[in-house]
Amino acid sequence: MSQPSIARLETEAIELLKRLIAVPSFSKEEDRTAELIVGYLESKGVAASRLQNNIWALNKYFDPAKPSLLLNSHHDTVKPNKAYTLDPFTALEKDGKLYGLGSNDAGGCLVSLIATFLYFYEEQGLAYNIVLAATAEEEISGHNGIELLVPTLPKIEWGIVGEPTRLDLAVAEKGLLVLDCVSHGKAGHAAREEGDNAIYKALKDIEWFHGYRAPKVSELLGPVKMSVTVIDTDNKAHNVVPSQCHFVVDVRVNECYTFEELLGIIKDAVSCDVTPRSLRMRSSGIALDHPIVQSGLRLGRTCYGSPTTSDKALMPFPALKTGPGDSARSHTADEYIYIAEIGRGIGNYIELLKPVL
Repeated sequence: MSQPSIARLETEAIELLKRLIAVPSFSKEEDRTAELIVGYLESKGVAASRLQNNIWALNKYFDPAKPSLLLNSHHDTVKPNKAYTLDPFTALEKDGKLYGLGSNDAGGCLVSLIATFLYFYEEQGLAYNIVLAATAEEEISGHNGIELLVPTLPKIEWGIVGEPTRLDLAVAEKGLLVLDCVSHGKAGHAAREEGDNAIYKALKDIEWFHGYRAPKVSELLGPVKMSVTVIDTDNKAHNVVPSQCHFVVDVRVNECYTFEELLGIIKDAVSCDVTPRSLRMRSSGIALDHPIVQSGLRLGRTCYGSPTTSDKALMPFPALKTGPGDSARSHTADEYIYIAEIGRGIGNYIELLKPVL
């Protein structure tokens, strides 16, 4: 059977994205988009499997004797922020843009990868099997997304992770270390000189996080970046000196440091209790001489290190992060993707894979 035309794949991908936008799919609540994706693949004659809210499929002539590559993106979204002026669940076309929650992150990538999978689905004699996976819980780095699915899949040699990179090649990405910090003081009445204000103690440590510059700087990923993103106390009353102050630090770690090494530096410098939420989301990369990276370079794409963390961090094999859309639009109000980016994304994925397959 002849391969489907890219024009047809583009039209169908855009319609699929509109349908996905219309269905809320917050992390851990992706069951309806999972059903939609299964139905779409089955309508194309593709047998789709499901593990919780993760969907996967194999190319028609899957050969267990051949190595396998993975095409992956996620179908969960963050919740819309209060600055939205448009209905986040209405796919609106305007001025060459397609608006809607998840359109850019990462719906455009997902439908482009599905179209790419369908392009190669019936091709015989491929050097690699192709495994398609539309996964859940990426936005919360959950345990029931790609991490749950990988052991179920055929052994994967390498993969492509669909995230908005303007089609450039994110060959490395920073790790994510989220720290829960607690400063301790002593409660007292705010009207008198009593107690030991935990907020003031926390401020000293927060200032350290703000000012510290880790000396090891990566060529691709730059410096470690630490940002205090949440501060609170247990107080509900204005007249109580707080005995505890809780704050959260978002740490983006380059490959020059292990999490353990950086935690040691932090704990030696601050007075608060420091507890990492997870040590799973470590810095990851793919070699510049990998065939898929070399294929992208021949297409004129640029290699870079990504400051954001994706499911790539949870894959026990090399993976290249690339896709249509722009990371700068992710999680913004009135999120959108340019409609033309989807067609370019499909074409780019296909051309990226052809020399390898």
